[in-house]
Amino acid sequence: MLTFWLRPSFVLRVINRFQRIAGFDRSMALASGALTAVIPLTVLSGAVFGGQAADRIINRYGLTGDGAEAVRSVFSAEAASVGVGAFGVVFLAISVLSFSRTMQRLFEQTWELKSLGVRNTRNGLWWICTLSLYTAVIGWLHVALGRGRLGLAAAVCAVPVTTAFFVWSGWILSAKRLAWVVLLPFAVSAAVLAAAYSVIATVYLPRLFTSYASRYGATGAVFGMASVLFGAMLVVVGSAALGREVRDELVRIHQGLRPSQDEVRRQWDGIVEQTRSRWRTVRKQPSYHQPEDFR
Repeated sequence: MLTFWLRPSFVLRVINRFQRIAGFDRSMALASGALTAVIPLTVLSGAVFGGQAADRIINRYGLTGDGAEAVRSVFSAEAASVGVGAFGVVFLAISVLSFSRTMQRLFEQTWELKSLGVRNTRNGLWWICTLSLYTAVIGWLHVALGRGRLGLAAAVCAVPVTTAFFVWSGWILSAKRLAWVVLLPFAVSAAVLAAAYSVIATVYLPRLFTSYASRYGATGAVFGMASVLFGAMLVVVGSAALGREVRDELVRIHQGLRPSQDEVRRQWDGIVEQTRSRWRTVRKQPSYHQPEDFR
């Protein structure tokens, strides 16, 4: 099964799909949109709930020292000075709507749908409400189950929730043009990879925040969040490319167009032979190190 799904021709199709949707640029755009949407939302919630958002982030990732102080400076001190006003609410609405449209364009480009733009704003608002509920559920899972080693229990329990969220996201942001069967390979891939990324972030993020905070102070917390969000959005975009190609491959299999085992074996044999040939070429290259007695 692994040799079939990891065969060179399929991997190349996934890579080509990722390049076709400008995967790295799309990930950066989503990370920027998420940052401009999450920061105002967290600041405003901190103004209302007295800085609880900063405490949740610190407890979730076990931040200490400079990293914890940087998070408190960004999400607590600024919240007290900004307050909740009409301008803050308008800016927050614009930020989250822009983020939803960026995510909408991901589905439209990956599945080659006609762009709807602002005409899909109502569905974007529904998605934002669902996103808020999803983040609350995931946060509760990490509070209830995240006390174990690396938060593995919380990450595993979050997989079905994340799967349902991404199926709903693709369905609602595509204006119901994508069926759940079409989106399921993407949703499962995104959920599993997101769980793995969550475990990695639990280990890596405290070091990242501490390093940035020691260099840049409170601004380092923003740099750290941008880096983490880029990684998360890269997982989403990569899962979209993978899910689209997996779905297309399943359709081909259903139509009786599955590649034979001999063809799969020939592809792997070709890769192995190319690797050996390059290795032999490298070994035959002359060494340019001078002898010790060279004068």
